[in-house]
Amino acid sequence: MPAPPAAVLFACNHNRVRSPMAEALLRRVAGNRIYVDSCGLKTGDVEGGAVDPFVSAVMAEVACDLADYRPKTFDELNDDSFDLVISFTPEAQHRAVEMTRGRAVEIEYWPVYDPTLTEGSREVRMAAYREVRDALAARIAERFS
Repeated sequence: MPAPPAAVLFACNHNRVRSPMAEALLRRVAGNRIYVDSCGLKTGDVEGGAVDPFVSAVMAEVACDLADYRPKTFDELNDDSFDLVISFTPEAQHRAVEMTRGRAVEIEYWPVYDPTLTEGSREVRMAAYREVRDALAARIAERFS
């Protein structure tokens, strides 16, 4: 079995929903054994630069506090020396390929539903976010076990 990567980046379009969820979930599983970060193509026009409020709520249900999390772009990364980049959108996948060109970096594309597209009551939307959280947790457990 190959050694796990030492540094993982999760990438999405806005770094407000799927990528911060995945970052927090992998940190919970790997602790300090793997350096984990996330970013987006853009952070969007978000007051205070926080994650989506539904993300904060569903992640709190599994004891992951994202209150201090601040979305960032590829250009705002402190380091870009990752062994593995996992993207959730075709656009983020393209940017990851550009960023890692000429380097030995593994790149994976995980098509994960965007729960912000769900309409309906608060509970319907919360259920969509929980499904994404749980799908990411299962995929992370499988990939990094």
